[in-house]
Amino acid sequence: MKLFHYLFLMFFLMSCSELVQPPKKLLPKDQMAEIIAELALTDQLNNYIPGTNTENAARFVLKEQKIKAADFNESYEYYLATGELDKILDDAQEIILDKDPKAAEYIRKKIKENNTTTVLEK
Repeated sequence: MKLFHYLFLMFFLMSCSELVQPPKKLLPKDQMAEIIAELALTDQLNNYIPGTNTENAARFVLKEQKIKAADFNESYEYYLATGELDKILDDAQEIILDKDPKAAEYIRKKIKENNTTTVLEK
């Protein structure tokens, strides 16, 4: 009977807390999507301007948003662990398509090349 009480207490304590604790400075999902979209767009600079320092471009995007890299990384890891990252990435893709509708064909091409199941709705 003592074992039963112990197990009950353990299950109760586990159900009261999240398996993954959110970071102290968790970025909102919409802001994460916006940053990821900007990072993807700046990453493409290297295609047009070979030798572009994408690390500096990423720093610029984070500085523009007034976000520390550690806060972005912790938020990214949290959303990845909770399974919410896929929705954020879909939202980032929509932001890119809104900024550049011609990007839809490029994204479709990459999806086909990588044999992924993501389908563009636009």
